[in-house]
Amino acid sequence: MSAPFRFPRFFVTSPAPCPYLPGKTERKVFTELTGHHAAELNDALGRIGFRRSQAVAYRPSCLDCTACVSVRVVANEFQPNGTQRRMLRRHADLEVTACKPWATEEQYELLRRYLKSRHPDGGMVGMDESDFADMVEQSPVKTYVIEYREPAVDGKPGRLVGACLTDQQGDGLSMIYSFFEPEDETRPGLGTYIILDHIVRAGRAGLPYVYLGYWVGSSRRMAYKSRFRPLEKLGPNGWHRFDPDQAELPLVSPKAS
Repeated sequence: MSAPFRFPRFFVTSPAPCPYLPGKTERKVFTELTGHHAAELNDALGRIGFRRSQAVAYRPSCLDCTACVSVRVVANEFQPNGTQRRMLRRHADLEVTACKPWATEEQYELLRRYLKSRHPDGGMVGMDESDFADMVEQSPVKTYVIEYREPAVDGKPGRLVGACLTDQQGDGLSMIYSFFEPEDETRPGLGTYIILDHIVRAGRAGLPYVYLGYWVGSSRRMAYKSRFRPLEKLGPNGWHRFDPDQAELPLVSPKAS
C-alpha cells in the first residue's frame, strides 16, 4: 500500500532585493518536496507556477507586484523562425547527452565561466563546488543534466560547451537552469540552441510543453524567452496564449519599495 498523500505546508520568505526590478523587493512562498509523492506534488505545483530548487518548490508571492509571469512553450506547435533555423544548423554537430544528475568538475568550471561573464553581480556567482553539487544532485524528481559537447576526437569526449539541469514533468520539460560557454565566437547563440533542443526533445517525447520559468516584460534579461512561440502564460484563470509584443503591463504599485 502506498503512503497516503499529505497536503504540503507552505512558508513565506522574508523580503529580499528583487533580482529583476531595481529598487524593489521580492518575497517567495515555498514548500518542501519530500516523501513518496514528491514527483506528483512537483508536477501539480509546476502547473500553477511553482519552480523547483533542490528539494523545494517556490514561486513569487510579492504583495504589490505581479511582474513575474510563468511562461511555457507549446512544443508540438512550435515552428522555428529563420534565425532559429540557422541556429539549429550551426550547432547541429554538437553531441547531446541526457546524463544522470551527478555534478562534475567540468560542469562546475563551465558554470563559473558563464556566471563570471553573464551574471557577475548575481547571487550564484559565489557558488562553490559543494553548492553546485547540491543544486544538481538534490532532486526528489526525475532530473537530468543535458550536456552539449563538441564532436569527440580520437575516442575522447569533445569539449563541454553547454549544460542544462532539466526536470521531466508529466506534461513537459522544465528547464531549471542552463549555462554555456559565454565568450566563444565560434559558438554564438548557445543559450538559444539549448532551448530549441529542449523544444525538439519535448516534441519527440510527446510532451506538450517546455517550461521556461518566469518572464518579466520590463526586464531585458528575460527578453529572450519571448522569442519562442506559441507561448503561454499563467494568469488568474489558468494558462492561455499571449503575444509578448502586446502584453499588458504588470501590476506594480507605485508605492512599492
